[in-house]
Amino acid sequence: MKIQSAVFEVSSPNLELCPRLALPEFAFIGRSNVGKSSLINMLTGKMNLAKVSDLPGKTRLMNFFIINRNWRLVDLPGYGYAHVAKAERADFNEAVADYLRGRENLAGVFVLVDSRHELHAIDLDFISWLAENEIQFAVIFTKIDKLSASQVQSSMTRFKQTALTDLSPVPTIFASSARTKIGRNDILSHVTKMLKFHQYPI
Repeated sequence: MKIQSAVFEVSSPNLELCPRLALPEFAFIGRSNVGKSSLINMLTGKMNLAKVSDLPGKTRLMNFFIINRNWRLVDLPGYGYAHVAKAERADFNEAVADYLRGRENLAGVFVLVDSRHELHAIDLDFISWLAENEIQFAVIFTKIDKLSASQVQSSMTRFKQTALTDLSPVPTIFASSARTKIGRNDILSHVTKMLKFHQYPI
């Protein structure tokens, strides 16, 4: 897939205020500071499309971007630590859950995992929640340029053994680097495949 256009559409605090035009949507989510904004900018070829910040939990709303005028990329607030009050944090978690369970035109979810760190309990909990709610997802290992090839492979193997052993079918896993653009073509090809599978026009 060639990205010809990527335009910010709207930010939404809840499911009710999400865009009404029913374009197929692919949502990106992960623990705070996993490199989500950098990955989105790399995938779209727009270096300032998603705001990159050193402050964990910066994304607080669901941000919608129209890609190639025929599908949306959705930047979801990170689960886990967020730089907001506890009560407000709970509201965002509920809003994301409502979106993931109730958005009829959601075509797929990408869960981002930092390849440099051991899996956190909250990652396992979130993946289990997706499986329990029968929400299709794929996994993207981020920041692999900071590891050797053997370290990346070891990290992905441990992840499969820890998080995915009870899942059938096993979700697709991608390795990526926003700096070197590794994984870009594979992830966009997966989006193309999912659009065809759901019989959306490409």
